[in-house]
Order: sequence, then C-alpha cells, then structure tokens
Amino acid sequence: MVLDIEQYPNFVPWCLEGKIYERKNSENYIEIKADLKVGKKFINETYSSLVLYSKKKNLITVTNIKGPIKYLKNEWSFKEINNKTQLDFSIDFELQNNFLNMIMKNYFNFGLNKITDAFEERAIKLFK
Repeated sequence: MVLDIEQYPNFVPWCLEGKIYERKNSENYIEIKADLKVGKKFINETYSSLVLYSKKKNLITVTNIKGPIKYLKNEWSFKEINNKTQLDFSIDFELQNNFLNMIMKNYFNFGLNKITDAFEERAIKLFK
C-alpha cells in the first residue's frame, strides 16, 4: 500500500498527483523513483524521491532527489505481531524556502496526523 504511490491522490490529504517513473525489483529490494505533487489547487509543488524497500528488513526508506525539499528522510518499518502489523514511522525534512519551512514545521504535527489517519483508513478498507 505504501509503495502504491500512484494511488496516493485517492486517499492522502494534499496529494494531487503521484507518478512512478522508474521501478526496479530485485531479490532483496524494490527501488522506485517517483514524483509527488502536493498542495492545493493553485498552490502546489512537485518533488521527486527515491523509495527503497528492503524485503528482508521490511523497511521502506524515502529520500529526496529534487524539488522544493532541501532534505528528506523518512522510514516506514513494519513488524507483524499477533497477526497484526505494527508500523513505526519517522520523518525528518527541510524545505528550500526558509519561510515555508517555518510554516511547515509549525503545522507539521497536524498534517502528519491527517496523513497517518488516511493511511490507517486505507489499510482498514483494503485489508479488513
């Protein structure tokens, strides 16, 4: 579900478009290069990221390639416990624009909660 980036506009708040432009699948990894267009109607930005899924570790790491993000690293770690999935998520980022970076940091927890809720609702819809 997390690797299905092209479906993000259907359930992730503020995601206007998700596009995978390169995907490599090997024995140990799935590597995806993708663009996300985020924002609202007329105010939006597109950023490119590298998504690396380690099959052995059940870990997804996302880093930025280009766009308005100066630095991005987020990780999704999955563990199965009693036939349920525990997800640990971490994110660290900085935008190129200092003013927007300050605004984003102030509203970050609100936005992250909305996005987290969206992924949880999507998982329930798809897997229950």
